[in-house]
Amino acid sequence: MQGGEKDLKVMIIDDSKTIRRTAETLLKKAGCQVVTATDGFDALAKIAESEPDIIFVDIMMPRLDGYQTCALIKNNSAFKQIPVIMLSSKDGLFDRARGRIAGSDYYLTKPFSRDELFGAIRDHCPGYALAV
Repeated sequence: MQGGEKDLKVMIIDDSKTIRRTAETLLKKAGCQVVTATDGFDALAKIAESEPDIIFVDIMMPRLDGYQTCALIKNNSAFKQIPVIMLSSKDGLFDRARGRIAGSDYYLTKPFSRDELFGAIRDHCPGYALAV
């Protein structure tokens, strides 16, 4: 929590219900507020109202993939400062580079551990402390 003022608000965008639930459970136990979205369009509709502090987005999703979602977030002046972490089961150099081009701040390979998830948050939201 930032100076004890407010909980960290995390958005998880993934078409996998399992990934969304797992991340949500871990993050809520650590004291975070969690907003979930099933795809890029769902996320874009929720970002303005939820104002997340960090966003985790799956690459492979129907309708609007993670690269497109990330690019839309980063090209919006109101949201471009929000760290976007790409999630993928692929760990290739091409996928990481494509994520960087889209504007992502970091890349996590699925399945990710609790420590990897929390590490990404600590690195990109340093003003917050997670309850562990």
